[in-house]
Amino acid sequence: MDRLDEIDIQILHILEKNSKITTKELADAVHLTPTPVFERQKRLEKRGYIKKYVAVLDPEKMGLGLFVFCKVKLKQINHSIASAFSRHVMRIPEVTKCYNTSGAYDYLLEIRVSDMKQYQEFVLNKLGEMEALASIESTFVLSEVK
Repeated sequence: MDRLDEIDIQILHILEKNSKITTKELADAVHLTPTPVFERQKRLEKRGYIKKYVAVLDPEKMGLGLFVFCKVKLKQINHSIASAFSRHVMRIPEVTKCYNTSGAYDYLLEIRVSDMKQYQEFVLNKLGEMEALASIESTFVLSEVK
């Protein structure tokens, strides 16, 4: 396992907050010159600490103001049913994240839709078409704290 020093950790935290920061600004923030910071950043990318750089969109501005956590329980679970569920979920654009979980539910889905009507259509026409579905429980996000 790679050992990260304090500067590596600082670089990762800064990039997590703003991946568009320039190498010079990053170097200033960790009190080094740009060349070693650039080399550290490339090493962190190569070793998989940094998976990718993304743009985080504002769902409200995109017309996706309703954020829902949807807990899914399947009638039974085995490799073929889990694979089929995963393939099905990957094709649904309203599902922004999908986690296979332990406990009372098999999956936790993060859903972004415009409103309650669109969520109802999602449940009835997209999740509801799965024969393996036993139950779902929806939790509506009021605000995002962190």
